[in-house]
Amino acid sequence: MDIQVTLTADAIKEPVLPLAIDAGSLVEFRGVVRGMENGAPISALRYEIYPGMAEKVIRDIVNDLAKTDPCLRVIVIHRHGTIPVGETAIYMRVDSAHRGEGFRMLEEFMNRLKKDVPIWKVGSVPC
Repeated sequence: MDIQVTLTADAIKEPVLPLAIDAGSLVEFRGVVRGMENGAPISALRYEIYPGMAEKVIRDIVNDLAKTDPCLRVIVIHRHGTIPVGETAIYMRVDSAHRGEGFRMLEEFMNRLKKDVPIWKVGSVPC
């Protein structure tokens, strides 16, 4: 399985890649910064990251999930620093033979990312 992890302070541009060989499904997710945080309007969110450990944990999670939902390619791009409202904070793409394992990989990965990966939402920028 091809696992690609990018941690960046720059705006996320999803990769333009052909579908992985033997893939019949491509599932994508974008987590976008919304304009409210804890009921108050904001203009941005701030994220901090522990880069080396975050990349390792992301790869470990994908490899663990692949034991039950094997996929052909997983791409994860997570942004850090200040991210304005309306911009993507995380992008994930899963190429798989069938849609079921792709959707399960994506959903379970996002659940585990929030609790296991050393990336922290450290604050918001009020309007």
